[in-house]
Amino acid sequence: MSLMVEFLDKYMKQRYFHKARFYNTLVIGYAVAGKPELALQLFGRMRFQGVDLDAFAYHVLLNALVEDGFYDAFEMVLKQIKFRGFEDSITHAIFVKSLCQQTELDRAEEYLRGLLRNGGVGLSGIVVANLVDALCKSKQFMRAASLVQDFRESGLVPMEQAYSVWIKDLALAGELSEAVEFLKGKKLLDGYVPDVFRYNSLVCRLLRENRLEQVYDLLMDMKDQDIVPDDVTMNVTLCFFCKVGMADVALELYDSRAEFGLSVSSMTYNYLINTLLGDSSVDEAYFVLKNAIEQSYFPGRRTFSIIADALCREGKLDRVKELVLAALDRNCMPSDSTYNKFISALCRASRVEDGYLVHGELSRLDRVTNKNTYFHLISGFNKSSRGDIAARLLIEMQEKGHSPDRRLYRAVICCLCQMEDPEKLFYSLLEVQLSRHEPSCLIYNYFIDGAGHAGKAELARDVYEMMKRNGITPNLQSDILILQSYLKAGKIADALNYFRDLSNRRSLGRKLWNTMIVGLCKANKPENAWNMFWEMRSTVLRPSMDCYEELVKLLCSQRDYYKAILLVEDLMQVGRRMSSFIGNVLLLHSLQTPRVFSAWMHSRDLRNMKDHSLALGELIKTFSGGSNLDGDILEMEELIRQCFPLDIYTYNLLLRKLTISEMDLACKYFDRLCKKGYEPNRWTYDTLVHGFLKVGRSSEARKWMEEMFSKGFDLTEATKTFV
Repeated sequence: MSLMVEFLDKYMKQRYFHKARFYNTLVIGYAVAGKPELALQLFGRMRFQGVDLDAFAYHVLLNALVEDGFYDAFEMVLKQIKFRGFEDSITHAIFVKSLCQQTELDRAEEYLRGLLRNGGVGLSGIVVANLVDALCKSKQFMRAASLVQDFRESGLVPMEQAYSVWIKDLALAGELSEAVEFLKGKKLLDGYVPDVFRYNSLVCRLLRENRLEQVYDLLMDMKDQDIVPDDVTMNVTLCFFCKVGMADVALELYDSRAEFGLSVSSMTYNYLINTLLGDSSVDEAYFVLKNAIEQSYFPGRRTFSIIADALCREGKLDRVKELVLAALDRNCMPSDSTYNKFISALCRASRVEDGYLVHGELSRLDRVTNKNTYFHLISGFNKSSRGDIAARLLIEMQEKGHSPDRRLYRAVICCLCQMEDPEKLFYSLLEVQLSRHEPSCLIYNYFIDGAGHAGKAELARDVYEMMKRNGITPNLQSDILILQSYLKAGKIADALNYFRDLSNRRSLGRKLWNTMIVGLCKANKPENAWNMFWEMRSTVLRPSMDCYEELVKLLCSQRDYYKAILLVEDLMQVGRRMSSFIGNVLLLHSLQTPRVFSAWMHSRDLRNMKDHSLALGELIKTFSGGSNLDGDILEMEELIRQCFPLDIYTYNLLLRKLTISEMDLACKYFDRLCKKGYEPNRWTYDTLVHGFLKVGRSSEARKWMEEMFSKGFDLTEATKTFV
């Protein structure tokens, strides 16, 4: 308006010959610009000069005076209009508007009814609408309703505007039922069809009160009348249906958007997609998101990420790929998190090549793949025996600022060692790593470890010697890794020689002894491991629990139960408690053979047993078949607890013991374990199935198998032979 007033001020300074048009323009301009006082001054000046306004200018000025409350001047200008014969329906409308603004509603109604009695001359729909609006705003709804009814029955006035105002004011007053009923009635009787804004007003008010059925009816009514709701109303409606969880209605409304000419907003897309996902309608959410992207809407990275995650979980990776490509084609950039999850999902689905392509696209866009995704890519190429690409990715992830750990180095090196010309590939990667980092034991140890796990003991030793040639002193970890590489490759003599060589060069610590004993056990060398164990015991050092566990397991697998019992006795004599692992191994073998109990008896006869050894003997006796678990199972648990901590494997062994003769008691024990919070595993279920099949209770076995399969477990080979 300020620009318009500035223009009028400049225009006023001009001198034109056509003074009537000149003043007309100025008066209309200042009146419209909200400056009626200036318009009045000009009106007075032009009248002094003998120039007058035309009918249009008079009415513009008259309306401006009403708008700004210049009622005295209004009366004066109104007299001039009547005097010059310019009075018409517009004059009546402005006059009634003036009365309404001054809350002279009785006078306004009497004036209108006088026009009606006069045959409706000068009446218009807007005049009636203004008075109806004023009556409603003053809470006189009954009077307004009577006015609408009387003027409708006269048939002298078009009532569409009055109807619209009446519906609007009813809605604003919260009388929605009356407003909807009035609309339906006038539609049937008069064929009245409101405009889109009136429909919008009703829809928004109904939505606020959760009257969803009426909202839907109105929208369908608009559709039948070929009235297209505007974008705001349709988007609000869609969002509301989503909020109240009516995903099916929202989707139906969304599908009809073409009929309505609807342009869906980004916020609405977000609401609809998230609602569909919450309703487990992933496919529908996918199609909505795809359409959004095609319409150049990108609903937001979070929404995109949610649906991409859902599709990845369902294994619908091609659809994720379509969405990603569609987004990129339209310069919409999904989040790095979405990319990384998608690549990882492709790798887990054995589609590592596709994952690598997406990774390449990410790199082209100068986006950095995260460390975890690099792990998945490298693991995928390792599984497909493409160590060259895995090595390339290892180097690339370092260039991107990520640090591979020992396991990743190990996996890549093992894969390289299985390819053609492995030594060339191995040393090529080592050379790159040494050029990228300050030479240290850490890098060399990674490669010694990798070569050892690949069964390339000579290669590991070559790296060890290279380290020394390059002035790097091998550390304790280096020696341990060399020992392990010999043991993993089955080169026991080399391992023993290297160990003796180390002992000649320096004092051997506990870690080296433990490595040697555990390694010999895993290499299935019981005599060597046994001798090494007692050689270590002859020093001030004490073997680790791993040494005891691995050696007991190996001796039991060799049926050398006497030596196993001796080891357990030694463990308890040095003041250490038997581990769950050792206890479970002894109980398992006790179930399989009475020789364990015989070995314990032989040991008891030769040695002075202590209380904890006697408790262990009682356990072994029970599990060897010497007695049944007819007594309280809780007492048996307490006896075990005196010897070692119980775990799920221990409970499975107790269950297995019960199934030998007490299947019903075994089932009760299973329920008790579940109530205690233990999660049954494959062997828990397999034990029950095996027990029922063994005693011929096939129907009960099938029931347990069904539950077992529903948990994702499969029968063991031993149990399958009974099926």
